Amino acid sequence: MMSQFYLEIITPDRQFYTGPAEALVMPAVDGQYGVRAGHEPMVTALVPGELKFQVNGQWNLAVVSQGFAEVMPDRATLLVASAEHPEEIDLRRAQAAKKRAEERLRQKQSVQEYYDSKAALARAMARLRFKGR
Repeated sequence: MMSQFYLEIITPDRQFYTGPAEALVMPAVDGQYGVRAGHEPMVTALVPGELKFQVNGQWNLAVVSQGFAEVMPDRATLLVASAEHPEEIDLRRAQAAKKRAEERLRQKQSVQEYYDSKAALARAMARLRFKGR
């Protein structure tokens, strides 16, 4: 049985991580998914939350926003709108983004603006939960 798989975490701005990994835990629509080498093929939608991946026995943490993941027995590719290391999260900025999103949700807006505001609030809440630990 394989012990590693190739992991790619890609955002529109950068390749967040590319390389071998032993394990991956990602926030999916219906809960946390764990992946190891040899996993059955699947595609799933990702939600804002905490992502963990293990490289050389060391767990690496990140916060990701919405996106998609494709998992194959020998590789996993995550396409997300954003991914941040813990040290990249600005707590004050995340709190301000949360307040802005909550205010926008209180206002009358189009359906698209409503969903954009909900997504912004989910991203801010994921950052605050992650940074608050």
